[in-house]
Amino acid sequence: MKIGKRFASFLLAGLMIFTMSACSNDGEKTSEQPKEDSKVESQTEGKPNSAGPMEIKKVGIAMPTKDLQRWSQDGENLKKKLEEKGIQTELQFANNDIGTQISQLENMITNGCNLLVVASIDGSALTNVLDTAKASGVTVIAYDRLIMNSDAVSYYATFDNTKVGKMQGQYIADALDLEHKDGPFNLEIVTGPTDDNNVVFFYGGAMEVLKPYMDAGKVVVPSGQVSRQECATPEWSNQKAQERMENILSSFYNDGKKLDAVLCSNDATAHGAVSALAENYTGTWPVITGQDCEITNVKSIIEGKQAMSVFKDTRALASAVVDMVTALSEGKEVPVNDTKTYDNGTGIIPSFLVEPVAATKDNYKELLVDSGYYTEADLK
Repeated sequence: MKIGKRFASFLLAGLMIFTMSACSNDGEKTSEQPKEDSKVESQTEGKPNSAGPMEIKKVGIAMPTKDLQRWSQDGENLKKKLEEKGIQTELQFANNDIGTQISQLENMITNGCNLLVVASIDGSALTNVLDTAKASGVTVIAYDRLIMNSDAVSYYATFDNTKVGKMQGQYIADALDLEHKDGPFNLEIVTGPTDDNNVVFFYGGAMEVLKPYMDAGKVVVPSGQVSRQECATPEWSNQKAQERMENILSSFYNDGKKLDAVLCSNDATAHGAVSALAENYTGTWPVITGQDCEITNVKSIIEGKQAMSVFKDTRALASAVVDMVTALSEGKEVPVNDTKTYDNGTGIIPSFLVEPVAATKDNYKELLVDSGYYTEADLK
């Protein structure tokens, strides 16, 4: 009996030691696991799509409006190029209404889109709906306008928007020969809406070129409206740009003062400025910049009313997005060429920047017609 009790005690002790040893080993494995995870994160940081191929079920394409030619073209180009790859798409235009765009994005997520390409109306208004997208496992690519304050944004495809502004500013500097002439030359500025983050870069790039001449007194702004906010045009509306320019002309140029240049951030605002000048200005025609090469504005360039427009080939931008989507679907590294510039408030968004080109009366045919972007008949 004593022997049996001793044997049982010995057996029980052995079992306890084995169990404790096993628990200790499990604990060691658990404590090491975060280290392994951290190591993996460190190794894959900056290497997009490390999780492997992504099944692209359907791509939702959200564009601001059909009313501006460029957005209509962007949307259709994206849809066409993605569908040529065999990818199902859903394209929506929001008529420049934020609530409509939010509703459209919600519906896209519900309808099975697991990748969204979004050209936002207001870059700061989509946080909640994109939180939903992220929670649903949806990948988001910001298109041409950076979406702010959302960590759901994985990539950004756009043009080099600082360069756009620099090209506009440099065109004015060269046209007025600011390097060699003292002036002073009179300039007015027409930017885009304060809620479009791209305007920060358009305006900033142009001011990099023009501000030194302004500081030197070679360029003056008679209206005194110089800041980005003072020069803003809500919704990129050509009508609102025209109304503001009409007020400037009647208030500061009614005594025969010459207007030498108008820095317009895009073609819609340039169209507004041209319309205001045509009705309210009789002096020597000023240098007017633009962006997007819309048909109306290219005709204006040919007629000598608008001096230049920055050509942003939406076909190239659409191709860049298709390359991103293809890389995701194939588990390859997503093509980006800028990982420093675009911080949306949650961190730097890996970006692909397409190069813009200046279009003028001298080269518009080569850039726009010979390339197949427009036909000769489009510009008649």
